[in-house]
Amino acid sequence: MAHDIFAQARFIPISAQKARLVADLVRGKDVQQAITLLKFTPNRAAHPVSKVLVSAMSNGEENFGVSRDDMVVYRIMVDEAPTRKWRRFGARGRFKPWLRRSSHITVILREREA
Repeated sequence: MAHDIFAQARFIPISAQKARLVADLVRGKDVQQAITLLKFTPNRAAHPVSKVLVSAMSNGEENFGVSRDDMVVYRIMVDEAPTRKWRRFGARGRFKPWLRRSSHITVILREREA
């Protein structure tokens, strides 16, 4: 029976669309390989995704006793979090909204099948 090893980061100040591009890179890969890949990914979203991945890996080692070499990224989801609406005033009395988007990152790891 495979355990679902879970970690989540909420209200990360980056849009879900940008974070999903990074999440798609590591989906289905070994955890060690995924962390190395994220270390050399230039996107700004790579850092928060990497932190959640390392947290999930630590949870698996501490809580379930699974070796980090046996873990695989089973699911990784990036959902939209609340959007802060900032206002910017434009010419001729107009209003230019700035949407500060944020996201929730969820990682689920599983032990590799033997």
